[in-house]
Amino acid sequence: MNLGIDGKWALVCGASKGLGFGCAQALVREGVNVLIVARGAKALQAAAEKLIADNGRPASASVQFVAADITAEEGRAAVFAVRQDFDIVVTNAGGPPPGDFRDWDRDAWIKAVDANMLTPIELIKATVDGMAARGFGRIVNITSSSVKAPIDILGLSNGARSGLTGFVAGVARTPLAAQGVTLNNLLPGVFDTDRIKTMMQATLQKTGQSLQAQADARLAKIPARRFGTPDEFGAICAFLCSVHAAYITGQNVLADGGAYPGTF
Repeated sequence: MNLGIDGKWALVCGASKGLGFGCAQALVREGVNVLIVARGAKALQAAAEKLIADNGRPASASVQFVAADITAEEGRAAVFAVRQDFDIVVTNAGGPPPGDFRDWDRDAWIKAVDANMLTPIELIKATVDGMAARGFGRIVNITSSSVKAPIDILGLSNGARSGLTGFVAGVARTPLAAQGVTLNNLLPGVFDTDRIKTMMQATLQKTGQSLQAQADARLAKIPARRFGTPDEFGAICAFLCSVHAAYITGQNVLADGGAYPGTF
């Protein structure tokens, strides 16, 4: 299927590895020009080189990168100094650490809200009016399955990402919807990324439960009986960015192998 987005420009955040990289790779393979962002310069450059060397990338699709903290005002300024107008924006920032809510002070909450709610909102503010003027725009926020089914040790993430979800639900239904701009959230369940490995390592240190035992317990709760891959997550993202998804907006698209047990 031709997604109809070749030649578009995309900003993909947190794209040096994991789900962000999967999204950038899927877009590049569709002929989209990408500007990828992450804090680690070395890992980001390696990711850019991998995208450029990808045999599935059309020669016309360019790859740029900016090593910056997208959650900081100066980081966003560095990105927009390179390019101001984007047709596609994929927001993504590392999730807050797990823990007991009793241990989180105000600073921990502010940091979580800054990264996982206010940063996406700032990126949306900076780009949607240009998208509307051009008659095409796609915002995809990488959030979490915990928005639909909260995870007790991820209270910081539950709260911050739920705030973003409510905000997007309103903005997606403004006149932007009639101007060719869609805003959706993409909710990952358990994917084979560094994030899940970090969480499992934290559980090991806290409870002594082995990594294999944790993996087996998680897999038992996933009907697909496996973890997702960044490649298939990226494919979903690319579709939401396509011309074929123009009638999908204000939605929370859950990719979790069937783990969420609800009807709605």
